[in-house]
Amino acid sequence: MSDSNHAGPRYGKVDIDYARKLATTEPDQDGPVWMINLMHYREAADYQDGQQSQISGREADDIYSPVDVLAKIGAELVFVADVDQQLLGKDPRWDRVAVVKYPTRKSFIDMQQREDFQEKHVHKDAGMKSTIVMGGLPTSLPEMGEVSSVDADQVPHPATEEDGEIVVLHVLKYEESVDLGENPEDMNNYSSEAAKVAARHGVSVSGFFAVEGTILGDGRDWDQARFINYPSKQAFMAVVSDPDRLKAQTHRENAISDTYTLILRPTINQLKASLES
Repeated sequence: MSDSNHAGPRYGKVDIDYARKLATTEPDQDGPVWMINLMHYREAADYQDGQQSQISGREADDIYSPVDVLAKIGAELVFVADVDQQLLGKDPRWDRVAVVKYPTRKSFIDMQQREDFQEKHVHKDAGMKSTIVMGGLPTSLPEMGEVSSVDADQVPHPATEEDGEIVVLHVLKYEESVDLGENPEDMNNYSSEAAKVAARHGVSVSGFFAVEGTILGDGRDWDQARFINYPSKQAFMAVVSDPDRLKAQTHRENAISDTYTLILRPTINQLKASLES
């Protein structure tokens, strides 16, 4: 997209075309959208009105948290996690990920106009250095073929007090153009082999989302966001280093032109339940 299609706050560029889609989708064609937020904070909060602050950017964002406003429009915060480790992806180094389920696309736009939201937004502006906000629609899992899972009590690397459950987020941009929710053949080939390995380690899926637009970001477009649960970080490393998965890695590399892979420690994880309600 050209730069003329982008504007916005100091922590990101608004995609005007996608904003127009969110605002003008006909009611009979509208429905829930999951806004996936990647957040990178300022070291210290920076309020535009010049007020002195002794709080961090993260703390300013905690003050912003518009949970009460979301409830008034029928939206729900369904996922929040701190970034434990960023394995793939260029700067910025993301600090936190959150997902909000909105009842309709238009409700997301309507919220921006609310006075109670705007009063809170000053804290987000002070705390946020950069962000990507993607509009996601649930998409079916790729065809995996025959996959055998293990019982929970037989997982090789279960959660412990020192190493609890993690969620791994893959944000994907494919090398070739694909229809919304579709995958290149190489990605399907990789996913099929990786799923067989993952199933042996008690891995499950929280949600796969097709990205219909990036309302706020740095100008890049994305195709999918995949949230995958692992019993532990050790389980994730076992899957990553498995010889069978490594053999299929070339397919993944051929399919993807840009990506983030983030290991997340969730504090709220109602993502799967939000897809079923």
